[in-house]
Amino acid sequence: MTKQTLRVTRIRPLTGRISEFTLTAPQGAALPAWAAGAHIRVDVDGGDRAYSLIAWDDACDAPGQYTIAVQREEDGAGGSAFMHALAEGDEVQAAAPKCDFPVTPDAPAVLLAGGIGITPMISMAAALRAAGTPVALHYAGRCRDAMAYGEELAGMLGGDLHIHCDDDDSALDLDTLIGGVGDRHLYICGPKGMIDAARSKAEAAGIPADRVHVELFDNGGAGQAGDQPFEVQIASTGQTFTIPPGKSIIEVLEEGGIDLIYDCQRGDCGICQTEVSEGTPDHRDVVLSDAEKAEGKVMQICVSRAKSARLVLDL
Repeated sequence: MTKQTLRVTRIRPLTGRISEFTLTAPQGAALPAWAAGAHIRVDVDGGDRAYSLIAWDDACDAPGQYTIAVQREEDGAGGSAFMHALAEGDEVQAAAPKCDFPVTPDAPAVLLAGGIGITPMISMAAALRAAGTPVALHYAGRCRDAMAYGEELAGMLGGDLHIHCDDDDSALDLDTLIGGVGDRHLYICGPKGMIDAARSKAEAAGIPADRVHVELFDNGGAGQAGDQPFEVQIASTGQTFTIPPGKSIIEVLEEGGIDLIYDCQRGDCGICQTEVSEGTPDHRDVVLSDAEKAEGKVMQICVSRAKSARLVLDL
């Protein structure tokens, strides 16, 4: 994957835990274009992390800078700590923009963001506004002080912005929200618990799956206390690998020389989906429907594990 060098030209604190980073090419050159909902993967200590690109208008062609916002996670995997340790003038390596969460600009939409999941929704709302397409944004968080971009969003969306805070009477009511979606597209970005709940309610409300779009931030389900080791056998070769707690199937198989195709490593893009011929998966993604998870014939090997002692994968 081709990487580009980006310089941190500005760091702006937004809340007690969230900072905004402005990134430019070192020589001031135009950067690769991107589409609303896109992200870049930035190299951090021990790997890379995906951060959504932010734009307040629909001008994403040959931009002079990228803007991202990063929330510091005290118990995270280290990506946010790396980013929050940067200073203006530092340089980072990043892949070109990629969009796994595109918006349909001519289809009326309801956007639902939880916490730092607001970041991709900003460019998506801007694109819908620019196209003259009706859009409503529901933004949920613990309290207003912890929620970034409230004033800017109000300026862009006016009465189409709905702020939901857990600490007052505006708290998110998913039943009411989902019940009002109608024939609009529903876009959801935030923590796994919120996505799972919203998708289940959307399915129960009869909203077609092709009108529900998700991107996962903070997949707390990827690694859990009490995880046990299990075996994975490759159906085509008979090779068997042990997947320990704290490592994904993808990590172990790649270390063993297995060539795999994947992207997000959060359980929300579906690219690593693999057929399961034996065993019972422990699904921790937001790609599969409840029915598909119950069937157990496919799994997302970037985050999901096993309920059985052994899985046989069609690789």
